[in-house]
Amino acid sequence: MLSDAAARRTCFVIASDPMSVRHAVQVVFARLKRWRINPDACDSTQIVLAEALNNIVKHAYAQAPGEIEVMIDLSDSDLTCRIMDAGLPLPGCSVLPAWVAPVPDGGEVPEGGYGWHLIRTLTKDVSYRRAGGRNILTFRIASQQGPQ
Repeated sequence: MLSDAAARRTCFVIASDPMSVRHAVQVVFARLKRWRINPDACDSTQIVLAEALNNIVKHAYAQAPGEIEVMIDLSDSDLTCRIMDAGLPLPGCSVLPAWVAPVPDGGEVPEGGYGWHLIRTLTKDVSYRRAGGRNILTFRIASQQGPQ
């Protein structure tokens, strides 16, 4: 039988493709619901995880496929997530990108450019670093309150 602490942690490795990301996000969402965290925190986690994983697939592994490792830990107050990959580093490599609202061209809203805004808005203590040839993104979401 798993201890309470072990029952509130999940780690997995997925392939860097859109279907693997979709499946992983669905599995995590189901697990978070079983852990009975606040519905707002559950939704925020699903959005942030999907955005981060899709960015890795699209940008870090743009030139060659690879694997993405995810660790999620739930404490009494926070959900902590660490995502690691061996893809290309973030441009600038030492800091998270600043979010600047994309300027609509001709009145149309652009499709991309909002991911980092979502990640920054829905999380706290978000950080990125590159170590040992790997990208490491970590963030926390309050598990007992609404989104940050």
